[in-house]
Amino acid sequence: MSSELPRTLKQYRHAVRAHELSAEEYLDETRQLIERGDPQVKAFLHLRLDAARSDAQAADPSSPLAGAPIAVKDNIMMAGERCTCGSRILEHYVAPYSATAVRSLLAAGAVVPGKTNLDEFAMGSSTENSAFFPTHNPTDLTRVPGGSSGGSTAAVAAGFALGAIGSDTGGSVRQPAAFCGVVGFKPTYGLVSRYGLVAFGSSLDCIGPIARSVRDAAIMMNVMAAHDPKDATSVKRPHVDFEAALQPTLAGKRVGIIRELQGLDVQPEIAAAMETARKAAVKSGASIVDVRVPHILSALPAYYIIAPAECSANLGRFDGVRYGLHVDGRDMTETYSRTRNAGFGTEVKRRILIGAFVLSAGYYDAYYKKASSVRQLITDELDAALQSADVLLTPTTPTTAFRLGAVTDALEMYKADVFTIPANLAGVPAISFPAGKDAAGLPIGLQLMGPRWSDAELLSSANVFFTALGGES
Repeated sequence: MSSELPRTLKQYRHAVRAHELSAEEYLDETRQLIERGDPQVKAFLHLRLDAARSDAQAADPSSPLAGAPIAVKDNIMMAGERCTCGSRILEHYVAPYSATAVRSLLAAGAVVPGKTNLDEFAMGSSTENSAFFPTHNPTDLTRVPGGSSGGSTAAVAAGFALGAIGSDTGGSVRQPAAFCGVVGFKPTYGLVSRYGLVAFGSSLDCIGPIARSVRDAAIMMNVMAAHDPKDATSVKRPHVDFEAALQPTLAGKRVGIIRELQGLDVQPEIAAAMETARKAAVKSGASIVDVRVPHILSALPAYYIIAPAECSANLGRFDGVRYGLHVDGRDMTETYSRTRNAGFGTEVKRRILIGAFVLSAGYYDAYYKKASSVRQLITDELDAALQSADVLLTPTTPTTAFRLGAVTDALEMYKADVFTIPANLAGVPAISFPAGKDAAGLPIGLQLMGPRWSDAELLSSANVFFTALGGES
């Protein structure tokens, strides 16, 4: 076995196929890293390392993933494993089937070392809303990893897995990827099956890969992107080889800068990273174009009406009768109330209440209907902007990772999603990639958005930026 372990899926796959390393050997080394490091990072809610080793022994070295450890966010089901969604209400729930994305990864030779921590029901931007414990950022254990997929991004950043999958409803793959210094990709809505993902906002949720390089995200997308008849929102598309589509330059590409986002207050190092990325784009043969998305700043308030409305409907099924936590009451109504009060945390309760309010008689037109109209307006404006540009470049977050416990105001926390939410509202693909570090050594992430179904082209453009800014192709 090589003295230096592969850091990327690409390196790992090469080493396994060249018989320099076996899947079992790599998993044994990974296990040691997890056992030493995860008590501090707390990326995982549940580990299955013995089962993963058995899977690694059986893995085919010629398969697409060849026994690579891929972590799974704990709101994505895996048959026979607990699926808590980071909530007391599902603390002991065991999934009866696997999500299509998980089945695809397993069929391609992935092994799953464990299920990762998250903000409860994927509602949060720091993973501090987990009912069990907060996850810590591997770069600085006093900082948050972002959220809601903070456990998955922390696992990849810490070397506990070569890749991971998370869910992205308003930036929950991309924002923690930026905070942890890894790549996070949100595909076009409908490209990756949502079957087996516990729903938060059904018109917004996407499953996406988290990896150490853009190429690794492309490798994972080759496995996960497929039509699924079990998901009514899954769209049948021509097969694309995402890895083979990666190009070495941005020659002829138009990189759009959104005028309305220029006035937002971002950390100075992030603004500097944007300027560095612009120069790298021009050096690689791209042109920089100014584009307008006039109502993009309305995306944040529209999202925080639409997402809670969908959440309040989706979480109505957790009633203490069919599955999950049950707390007895004097009658059915009291049983519902006691169960949900004991089982749900503060942020989930807040969003359920907001959602129930905006959907209620007398307020539906004033709030939900208006927010839906704004969503369509922003979608149309983004589509128009992406006629003038091939990709749109923005920061992923306004700041780098903040300290655990530092942001206690919900509205301040919501503002962390200002750059990521528009892609979910419009259903377009978006990716966060590392773009250096700030003065404190904390990772900076930048984001690219592309037209609907341009996922392969977007990954290719992101790979050029990623490598130009110091990443490995």
